Amino acid sequence: MRARRGGRLSDLDRLLLHSPPVAEGWNALMGALRSGTTLPADLRELVILRVAVLNDAVFEWTAHEPIGRRSGLTDVQLQLLRLPDPSRGPGWTPVQAAVLAFTDASTRDVAVPDAVFTAVREHLDDRQVVELVTTVAGYAMVSRFLVALEVPPPDGEVAG
Repeated sequence: MRARRGGRLSDLDRLLLHSPPVAEGWNALMGALRSGTTLPADLRELVILRVAVLNDAVFEWTAHEPIGRRSGLTDVQLQLLRLPDPSRGPGWTPVQAAVLAFTDASTRDVAVPDAVFTAVREHLDDRQVVELVTTVAGYAMVSRFLVALEVPPPDGEVAG
């Protein structure tokens, strides 16, 4: 976990280490989602940041906003992500809009309408669909953990 984080443990990591098997599994899954998928970085960060907003996970937003910017998300897009329905705003590519709709449906209702799923499949291959679903689910888990344990937001980006 420390190696994935560039030598530093976050408050989140320290809490996870109360259960070494959970910390080990968490580290493997989140490391794979952060650096082992074929999902483009802008889509990954769009998902993470939108889940953070929907679940009111300030830690998650704070840790990922700088990464989102580096991955190509614009100031306008970052502002839109904080709105109840960001898809109505301008500036989304077709694949970003499809991923955003999927993220909202999956996070809010769990079940994703066929039309939303079909729109995602128009842009992503089978592997990327699996990675998208897992990224939404994985960061829903992260946000629930952070919110339930009232983990304070970091000073900025959390590596790895």
